Amino acid sequence: MFVSYKWLQEYVDLSGISPVELAEKITKSGIEVEGVEKKSEGIKGVVIGHVLEKVKHPEADKLNICQVDLGQETPVQIICGAPNVDKGQKVAVATVGAVLPGNFKIKKAKLRGEESNGMICSLQELGIEPKVVAKDYSSGIFVFPSEAEAGQDALSLLGLDDAILELGLTPNRADAMSMLGVAYEVGAILGREVKWPEISEHSSSEEASGYISVKVDAKEDNPLYVAKVIKDVKIGPSPLWMQTLLMNSGIRPHNNIVDITNYVLLEYGQPLHAFDYNKIGSKEILVRRASEGEKIVTLDEAERTLKADHLVITNGTDPIALAGVMGGANSEVDTDTTTVLLESAYFTGGVIRKASKDHGLRSEASSRYEKGVDPNRVRQAAERAADLMAQYAGGTVLNGSVTADALQIEPAVVSITLEKINRVLGTHLQMDQVQSIFKRLQFTVDVSGDEITVTVPTRRGDITIEEDLIEEVARLFGYDNLPLTLPVAETGPGGLTSYQLKRRKVRSFLEGAGLYQAVTYSLTTNEKANQYALETADTIRLAMPMSEERSTLRLSITPQLLEILKYNIARQNDSIAIYETGSVFLKNGEHELPVEKEHLAGALTGLWHSQLWQGEKKPVDFYVAKGVLEGLFSVLGISEAVSYHPAAIPGMHPGRTAEIKLNGEAVGFVGQIHPKVQKDMDLKETFVFELSLQSVLKVHVEPISYTSIPRFPSITRDIALVVDRETAAGQIYSVITEAGGKLLKEVSVFDLYEGERMEQGKKSIAFSLKYLDPERTLTDEEVTKAHNKVLKTVEEKTGAALRA
Repeated sequence: MFVSYKWLQEYVDLSGISPVELAEKITKSGIEVEGVEKKSEGIKGVVIGHVLEKVKHPEADKLNICQVDLGQETPVQIICGAPNVDKGQKVAVATVGAVLPGNFKIKKAKLRGEESNGMICSLQELGIEPKVVAKDYSSGIFVFPSEAEAGQDALSLLGLDDAILELGLTPNRADAMSMLGVAYEVGAILGREVKWPEISEHSSSEEASGYISVKVDAKEDNPLYVAKVIKDVKIGPSPLWMQTLLMNSGIRPHNNIVDITNYVLLEYGQPLHAFDYNKIGSKEILVRRASEGEKIVTLDEAERTLKADHLVITNGTDPIALAGVMGGANSEVDTDTTTVLLESAYFTGGVIRKASKDHGLRSEASSRYEKGVDPNRVRQAAERAADLMAQYAGGTVLNGSVTADALQIEPAVVSITLEKINRVLGTHLQMDQVQSIFKRLQFTVDVSGDEITVTVPTRRGDITIEEDLIEEVARLFGYDNLPLTLPVAETGPGGLTSYQLKRRKVRSFLEGAGLYQAVTYSLTTNEKANQYALETADTIRLAMPMSEERSTLRLSITPQLLEILKYNIARQNDSIAIYETGSVFLKNGEHELPVEKEHLAGALTGLWHSQLWQGEKKPVDFYVAKGVLEGLFSVLGISEAVSYHPAAIPGMHPGRTAEIKLNGEAVGFVGQIHPKVQKDMDLKETFVFELSLQSVLKVHVEPISYTSIPRFPSITRDIALVVDRETAAGQIYSVITEAGGKLLKEVSVFDLYEGERMEQGKKSIAFSLKYLDPERTLTDEEVTKAHNKVLKTVEEKTGAALRA
């Protein structure tokens, strides 16, 4: 709903309140103002010009040389290319130095050798949307009424000095789809009275009932129909002020009769329709449901086929309007119209919405009928429109109205206690404060003890229960004034569980390490369901699968990640690192739901690091994949509990795969995909890992403890041990760590030698050992003693010999 600030001032006093301040107050009271637009913002220097003379440009067929009076001592010469410019017109002129929308500045210029001192403007050039410009001026300049004075501010005459508030209405606030409805809202907010438009009384020697009769067959759809007759109208343009108000509200002006019906629609929120009385073809109006397949040509010149649940206005036989949506072309008001039949009716929302939706016709009228109009404004709106037609179309309003009235709508009466209002809102309002709020809303209030009985006007059809009254009190008292309280509950505010926090930490780390998150289907083929599974179990097949590709619940995530790699590599995206956290499903008996466990899986292929300028390229290998996991375990604080052991897993490389154990329990694997699998899937060297995320995240981790930086120096000893080639470095590492005691702080592998000088079946592994006591400086004797113990234990448990 577009609301003109200047127009609103006609109904409620806005003195001392700027458009922006008003918008803020309306928003705080519960109706969002989505924006405030100052139409003339950025425009200046546009005045009314009087075209004194027009001659053809000697060097251009489509240009005219105009002498224009701008209210100054001498006229100015302006070159204009508009096809409808002519002598005697009053037009909008952007003078030299003026600024138009888009920061377009007007300067003196020469066009084909002739001087031009300004620009005669169309409405579009002044920033008015083409869709709301009257058709007569859609391809040329706008011509002002003759009473406009040369030199007068054109922006003011066009209503461009106005501010337009755009209200974002919710469906329940149909009352605010009219200027009077908004005036009631603003009056309540500001505590000011609402002024209704004055309607003059008209008398005639003729009665409207002598010209038309009204009958309604579909009373449930149309309980009230009002018809008025206005004779001797003269069709022409509506007053400029009315045209500008319509354009600012997003409606295109047509002629005085149609514009008046649209003006009253915006003012009262009551849709109206004007028929050319002489085209109706009878003295009867019959409102009925359409016959199935019946046809009508609407005002947009489209032939429409009707259904039995559409409501039509007929001349007793043929449809002349699709009720509440659009009139028929066969009764359209045009330049030859002399007598108008004015319709004002109350149609129920459901039947109008059905027709509007079926025909794709969403109009200002239908939108209001769908949300609900005020039944008490039907007659008032008709009288207002008839009065305006007498004023601005020279018409004679015939006595009386012809009505079909079966309407039975009473104002809602709702009772509530002051105690409940205060209890729900947490306030301590007094009775006089609550009464004042309802009276500002123009509600009738009766008080009996602590009980308040409110009679709600029919314009506020959204108020029917106690909670609606509480909302009205809250928003007009001010949401900002409501007391703040914390929720009362047995537990504190909600938060993430320890498991959820750790899962977020896992995702954050992996994405920080360069892996992208993938989300794959939990359903796969029966053949792939068991591949790379951490636990052996029977597969679970859907009773009615969509396809064989998605027929079985997965036991592992790795096969789906390999499919993603295959898809990307086929499209030349060959360096990929992805991970997924998701569920796998283990069968739990024939008639039981499966056990659902969360896993973490990752897949890496291609280059892990590339610096082409330095000529560095590092492909993914086993240690990259293992390093990612080691970093993850470090973040989770479980590095000390994790160990890696050689493993033979179907589908994995026999020499480049490790089983991962956590506190001695197997929780996953890491390694390279078997070369045969890689070849079958057209993959390069690909490394994967999969973990039971549940097992990893449920491990109890001691709180982090910190130690100060040592004040005393450490002593490092390096040893090279000759062992059998099958002996794992991790095994020796564990023995050294255990034997080193409290003085041994760090152990690391720094060399592996299996060259020609090494005995057949043997290898040399070099370790660096760091000894430290944080309380004192160690002596050589103490380090030697601890170091010899390590060498002896390693020799006894692994058969290692110190390399000469």
